[in-house]
Amino acid sequence: MMPLDLNSDLGEGFGPWRMGDDAAMLDIVTSANIACGFHAGDPAIMRRTCELAVAKGVRIGAHVGYRDLVGFGRRDLAIAPADLRDEVLYQIGALSAFAAAAGDRVRYVKPHGALYHAAARDRLLADAVLAAVTDIEPTLALLGPAGTELERAAQRANVRFVGEGFADRAYTATGALAPRGVAGAVLAPDDAVSQAVSLALSGTARTVDGPGTLAVSVASVCVHGDSPAAVEMARRIRGALDEAGVPVEPFG
Repeated sequence: MMPLDLNSDLGEGFGPWRMGDDAAMLDIVTSANIACGFHAGDPAIMRRTCELAVAKGVRIGAHVGYRDLVGFGRRDLAIAPADLRDEVLYQIGALSAFAAAAGDRVRYVKPHGALYHAAARDRLLADAVLAAVTDIEPTLALLGPAGTELERAAQRANVRFVGEGFADRAYTATGALAPRGVAGAVLAPDDAVSQAVSLALSGTARTVDGPGTLAVSVASVCVHGDSPAAVEMARRIRGALDEAGVPVEPFG
């Protein structure tokens, strides 16, 4: 059976405000998507999260987003592709410095929130994200939704692409994540555990419309770290994958 990576979005506090239990989550996941200061995070949090990840043997990824602390990077913003390229490059560079200070390096890039969805649809935005990746380090991988403009942009840029699925989110019949405001879009812990195993064993996920299930090509499964039950859900998912005989290992 092919190994599966388990990732989570971490380092998403700002100043005295904290989100999630990063230390506990880093005992469970194999890859950490660390906020780079634009949608969340600040220098002290970036340093601390990188140090924790290195100490626990977890791979570091740059979780890049729109410059939108107020909206947590979940608002659609108009931005020229050249400006997006430079803002993504800036974020990767900042996290790379803290990863190096902690004794490791950034291994991959994952867009966050509204940028994740926009770049999956828009070739110009996807190419801008990949331009930043190749500008700083072409050996970085890109983590994102398979079969989208992000995957096609990675192929054009000769960048390794890693398909991602979500344990705790339902999909639409078109393959996109269901918007958070839609009933059933955010899965309860029991359903998230079942979906993680389904993604690992059969490559299928729940839909809120259409046929009920959808084929999703994944090498990594995300558990969001921003809910009160996130750590327990991640722990249950890791246990269920172990029980199903799925090797849980970082992809890079």
